[in-house]
Amino acid sequence: MISLEQTLLQATRRQFLGRSGVCLGAAALASLLREDSSLRAADRDPRAARPAMSPPRAKHVIYLHMIGAPSQLDLFTHRPELSARDGEECPESFLEGRRFAFIGGKMTLAGSPFRFSRHGESGQEISELLPHLSSVADELAIVRTLHTEEINHAPAQMFLHTGFGRGGRPSFGSWVNYGLGTENQNLPAYVVMLSGPLGGAGTSVWSNGFLPSVYQGVQFRSSGDPVLFLSNPDGQSDADRRRIFDAVKSLNERRLALVGDPEIATRISQYEMAYRMQTSVPDLMDIAQETKQTIDLYGAQPGGASFANNCLLARRLVERGVRIIELYDADWDHHSNIRKSLPEKCEQVDRAMAALIADLKQRGLLDETLIVWGSEFGRTPLRQGVNGEGNSTNPGRDHHKDAYCTWLAGGGVKGGVSYGETDEFGFSPVDKPVHVHDLNATLLHLLGLDHERLTFKYQGREFRLTDVHGEVLHDLIV
Repeated sequence: MISLEQTLLQATRRQFLGRSGVCLGAAALASLLREDSSLRAADRDPRAARPAMSPPRAKHVIYLHMIGAPSQLDLFTHRPELSARDGEECPESFLEGRRFAFIGGKMTLAGSPFRFSRHGESGQEISELLPHLSSVADELAIVRTLHTEEINHAPAQMFLHTGFGRGGRPSFGSWVNYGLGTENQNLPAYVVMLSGPLGGAGTSVWSNGFLPSVYQGVQFRSSGDPVLFLSNPDGQSDADRRRIFDAVKSLNERRLALVGDPEIATRISQYEMAYRMQTSVPDLMDIAQETKQTIDLYGAQPGGASFANNCLLARRLVERGVRIIELYDADWDHHSNIRKSLPEKCEQVDRAMAALIADLKQRGLLDETLIVWGSEFGRTPLRQGVNGEGNSTNPGRDHHKDAYCTWLAGGGVKGGVSYGETDEFGFSPVDKPVHVHDLNATLLHLLGLDHERLTFKYQGREFRLTDVHGEVLHDLIV
């Protein structure tokens, strides 16, 4: 017979083992959560800085997106054979199975009307339309074989920035913001600025998608309040605003403790940052603080709105620890009259891009700042007129998704590198093709993020920026 003492002892042992199991399970869970902490926002501060997954080469990204798709064949991809056969009918072998957005009728080859030269010790071939950028050719890694899966502007813009051709997915900047957080509590981690109208994809290119909204891009405007509603309303002092924020914060914290909704944590964090931005943003946007020499280097104008101003502001944002800065410049959609339109656009951006690289380098910031230049797709080696026909006397170029250019500088990238090669007309890659997912995998890698591990579970599936594809381009990395 088991004594009362033995019964109590066994019960105590069962309780101990049961409790130990719970404790051990909880400890294991806590360990897993700690391991995953680099991918998750802190409960109280979703903007908190988090460690990278691997040693990062870059701390910041300045992304220069030319909305509408500049012609790689007139800027970076010199094709002498295409120029030699300008005006000839395109061989059928190059057209088989190929998609075009608008061009029709006779398919006529179109060589570039602009001269190309080699620049720097690396001998990078760059068009005469970019004389200032050519002066920093040895800082550039030009990828000549980028290709995408979308043929029209809005889907291709979304595909480049979110890895998917339709809305609803997080943008590149949002993924980085989610993965790394921010070290600047007075400014957004992810800032967007425009020169010209918004692209066809709208704000989806800097959307947080299904990530918590704290990770979306914040647009800075060039006139009025840099951020909407940043200024106090008439009759409201800073002290009044502080009392309102504190009262709302108290209510939000109570609700957060009750329901645990991450969007409430976002709201608390964003209200606090908005209050601090009332001081930090006006100071940031005042480029008149810069020397005349610096302002002239960029071709900027204090009080104005331009791509040049935005490039200078991008450098100022990097100095203040902002992680992702995206500059969108409009009106690169040249279906006709490329001889006139393309030089005009290049003149608007050339000086400022070169100045951005040189200025960051002079200040010791280029090594930790990754600059990315590109667009949603490129342009065909075929002549296109206003009516879509290929026999126009004032031609442009149609959309081309199969081979186009992007360039990178700084942030752990090898300078003076030309990556990949296309056929004699520039239709398709023949060496080292680079998919958009490969580009994004490489950008994440340079920031210390593994594109296969940077995931978010949504509707029962683990999503990532690069979908189920992507290879890091190690040959581009120092």
